[in-house]
Order: sequence, then C-alpha cells, then structure tokens
Amino acid sequence: MVRIICKLLLRLMGFKAIGGIIPEPKAIVLGVPHTSNWDFIISFIYYRAVGGRSNTMVKKEFFFWPLGYFVRWMGGIPVDRSKGASLVKQIISEFEKREVMHLAIAPEGTRKPVAKWKGGFHTIARTVNIPVYLAFFDWGRKQIGYTEKIELTEDLQADLKRIRQWYKDHGIIGKNPEGMNYGNDLD
Repeated sequence: MVRIICKLLLRLMGFKAIGGIIPEPKAIVLGVPHTSNWDFIISFIYYRAVGGRSNTMVKKEFFFWPLGYFVRWMGGIPVDRSKGASLVKQIISEFEKREVMHLAIAPEGTRKPVAKWKGGFHTIARTVNIPVYLAFFDWGRKQIGYTEKIELTEDLQADLKRIRQWYKDHGIIGKNPEGMNYGNDLD
C-alpha cells in the first residue's frame, strides 16, 4: 500500500523515477545536490515507490516518542553527532549488524553551498567494502533516481573531484540552485 501511495505522490509532484532498487544488499547512495529539506521527502517517496527501503542518519535527539517511531519507519538511524569522528564508526557498526542497508548520504553535509564535501562515506564504503552509487534529485528536469556505481580508489580527494564533476557534467539542478556548489576545483 505504501508503494502505491508513493508512486501516486511521485506522479502528482511531477517527478519521473530513474532506476529502481540498488541491486546489492548493502550500499551507500550519494544524494546530490542537497539544497532543501524536500530532498529527503522526495527521495523517501521515490525509493518506496520503486519498492526499496533506504536509511539515513538522523540526530539521536529526534528519536523520542511519538516522533521516533516515524523516523525509524522512514529508515532513520540514530547517530550521536557530538562525537565527531566516531560518527563514521557508528555507521560502520550499523552496516556490520544489518544484512540489508542502503544508506543515503548527502556529501555536502548541509543544504548551504560548500566548497568542500565530506568524505566520511568514502571511509565507510572502503572499510565495509560496499559500493557507492550516484543518486540525484534533479528539480530542473523533475527526475529522481540513480544511474551508476562509482569505483572508489585510495585517493579521497581525486574520488570527490570525479564525483562532483559527474554531477556538474550531468547538469543536475537542486530545488534551491543558489545552494549548489560542486567545489572550487571544478571552475
């Protein structure tokens, strides 16, 4: 029933789904560009519409009754962001505990334009040995989905540059285009 409702909502919002469920049981899914809270909502609707269940990191403070029930139902994983570097360790632990997990991450780390993207996803993917998929919410073309898997190397900065360039080359437009920044090294 949730899938049918989500398909209808996606259609009513005018979005076209690109791709289906990530084929591997565990993966990191990069969602770019993250310029609005609507990005979370539209990606939740999209992934449920195609039959998937994704996860995302949510501040542990949101897991109180009754909100916590809905946040978990929507795939939220409580994380303690006050512990800095241990955030990556928390997510690695979640991947190790679960048989299936598609973790959606916005590498920008915020809805504001940033010159430097966060590389925690890279550490997680290489540590747990899982693939990274490039996903997008293109508000310009009204398309949402994922298209390809990116092979990571040991060079985080080179991989980040390659990933940012992919989004730039494909002309993906955020809901709030003024919040987009693919990085200073791509000018």
